[in-house]
Parts: sequence; structure tokens; C-alpha cells
Amino acid sequence: MAKKKGIDLKALIKAVESGLPRKKIMNQFGFSSPVQVNTYYLDALIDTGRAKAISGRKSKAEQEKDQNTVKVTKRGSISVSKELVEEMGYKEGDSFIVNKTRAGLILKAQ
Repeated sequence: MAKKKGIDLKALIKAVESGLPRKKIMNQFGFSSPVQVNTYYLDALIDTGRAKAISGRKSKAEQEKDQNTVKVTKRGSISVSKELVEEMGYKEGDSFIVNKTRAGLILKAQ
């Protein structure tokens, strides 16, 4: 976004980091709102490599957690992800014994 307006990114970062008041920064760079200052400043930090962009994708740890997370449906069924089933070597039609423990449920293949 900063490039659309032709803002000098390094000058913007320097102005913010020097403690220049927001109103002066708005006037100096032609911003119309404080939100615009914040947005351009963040874009400037990302463009210059001083801040990491927020990714829309989940990290590998989050993806693995999702693969190991199961949910109970409104019918009371529990579904396990296909990836986890394949990783464990189970196939369609395999049966399990369900044991209730203090910690939760344990599934044991028959």
C-alpha cells in the first residue's frame, strides 16, 4: 500500500522512530487519518524487512494440531482426519475398542 502513494518508506520509518507527533507525520506525508499512518508504517516495516508479514497460512505445528484434533458431530460421531488414519496404518472397516479414562477416551484397534 505504501508504494501506491509514492511514500518514502525510509523517511516514514525515521519520522516515526524519531518520535515525531502523528499530526506532523500526517501533514508531512499527506495522510488523511491516523489509521493510514499506522498502515503505511507497518507496510514500510514489512517492505524494508524490519517486520514479518502476517501469513494467512497456518504453521506446520498448527496444521499438525488440526490433524490430531477430532470433533464430535451433532449425531455423536467422532471423526479422525484421513492423514492421521493413514499415518497410523488403519484402513476403512477397522474396528476399535473405546475405553473411558479420567483423561478422556482411548481407542484401541481390535
